[in-house]
Amino acid sequence: MRAVVVRSFGGPEVVEVVERELPEPGARQVRIKVAAAGLNPVDAGVRAGGFGGAGKEIGLGWDVAGIVDATGVATAWAVGDEVVALDHGMVKPLGTHAEYVVVDAAAVAKAPAGVDAAHAATLPLNALTAAQALDLLDPEPGASLLVTGAAGAVGGYAVQLAARRGIAVTGLAREGDEEFVRSLGAAGFVAGEAAPGGFDLVLDAAVLGEPALAWARDGGAYAGVIPRAEPASVRGVRTSAVEVAADGARLAELVRLVEEGALSLRVAEVVALADAAKAHVRLAEGGLRGRVVLVP
Repeated sequence: MRAVVVRSFGGPEVVEVVERELPEPGARQVRIKVAAAGLNPVDAGVRAGGFGGAGKEIGLGWDVAGIVDATGVATAWAVGDEVVALDHGMVKPLGTHAEYVVVDAAAVAKAPAGVDAAHAATLPLNALTAAQALDLLDPEPGASLLVTGAAGAVGGYAVQLAARRGIAVTGLAREGDEEFVRSLGAAGFVAGEAAPGGFDLVLDAAVLGEPALAWARDGGAYAGVIPRAEPASVRGVRTSAVEVAADGARLAELVRLVEEGALSLRVAEVVALADAAKAHVRLAEGGLRGRVVLVP
């Protein structure tokens, strides 16, 4: 099968498409024939060496939508099931940017009905990150929440999930994104600087760090989206950062929200797997509203 890997660190030019042996599922695992796989900023970080692994061949890709192709023992999934999954791991020999991927059965959920594979593939990593970051903040109904990067993938899911839980959400994004952010359920909108100490909680999807921490009130809470990279606590603000975990049951809940129309899926561009390096160039250019998706 074909798979996307890096064998040295750098820019999009280090991304390679290589031939590899078809992986076999073990106990409590399934093999998925990939229909689509999202390209995320974490893939660019791995490619650039931000998570280690020097001297290793590293497979890229975390999100997948496809069809179960083979199963190991002790799994409830069957060949032919249409699924989505998160393949967690910074430094791994193969990722979802491939024609086939093996994942733990517990990381898998049924694909959302009525949604094409490219859109379905944008759900797992970003929606799970948003949901698990909200868990860290543990907001009470009526709490005020600022979401930075509210027009982005993680931020957009966070706005929708929080608004659904009765949280007063303000989205911070570019001025031209106000209409879109409000359409996600944000009651307020900020372009540029927010009010110091103006919010009970801050979910920093834009990775602003200390500037975003300043917008949390004394004794409030801040959650970042890069593991172990949260700013130090000040003014009694509890700080944390989500380290996303694969969770098929939680992913199934998010799929149901997609089917109910409560979560929107956004694809910026679909690129052939063979052109993975070009997809990384597009990601680096920025300005995307939605994910670049690779298809074998």
